[in-house]
This record gives sequence, structure tokens and C-alpha cells, in this order.
Amino acid sequence: MRAARVLNDLLAFVWELLALGLLTWWGWSAGGAVWLRLAAAVAVPGAAAALWGLFAAPKARFRVPLAGVLAVKALVFGAASLALADLGHGTAAVVFGAVAAVNTALVTAQRRAFPLGGTAGHAAGEGGRRAPAAPGGGPSPLA
Repeated sequence: MRAARVLNDLLAFVWELLALGLLTWWGWSAGGAVWLRLAAAVAVPGAAAALWGLFAAPKARFRVPLAGVLAVKALVFGAASLALADLGHGTAAVVFGAVAAVNTALVTAQRRAFPLGGTAGHAAGEGGRRAPAAPGGGPSPLA
């Protein structure tokens, strides 16, 4: 199962980068002056990356419940799918969205069932972070 988990994690990372690339392509393809196209090509994927980093990344800045993480992923992957469809690649958009959905479901289930670091990690609501230990090794009053 570890090999399947690592392969699904790798596919998830590649799909995240592909989503950012598709959003960049869509922004650049927008009509208008070059400076507007450049702004869209930077701002659209930048906003998606910021949203992902704040809420959906394994070491996200803000811990949110699993439903929130999945909502951010659905928003980013959905936007990338819509961008690809708007660029005239409807079939590829459906395939991209389907692979993203299946991979996200598999990765989420595998992270919950087979944590690599010995903890359930972000998918179980832990955010990959632990509360600091209290002096003397006891439980933290912050936990």
C-alpha cells in the first residue's frame, strides 16, 4: 500500500502543478492588451496557489476541517477544468476534472488509512502539526 500511496501523492502533486499551468494559460489567453493578459496569467494562478497554500497544503497556514480542504481543492481543480474547457478543450477538461476527483478521493482515503509520518496528518484534521509539549514531557495546556 505504501507504493500506491506514494504514487497517488506524486500524481496529486503533478495535477496541482498542471492546474496552475492551465490557469496561467487561460489567463494569458484572455483578450486585451498584453499587460492585462500578463496580469491575468500571474494573478489567477497566484490566487489559486495562495488559497491552496493557506488552506489545503499539508502544512497549510490555517487548519480547516477536511471538508474545507476538499472545498479548496474542488475550487482550484474545478477552475482549471473550466479554464481548459474555455480554451476549447472540452474532452480534456472532463478528463482532467475526473482524474483530479478520483485522485483526491484516493489520496484522502490513503492518508487517513496509511499515514506516512505515523500521524493521520492534514486529511484527518491534524494539519501535519502537533501541539507543543509542556515542560516535563506532559500534555500541553495549549492542546
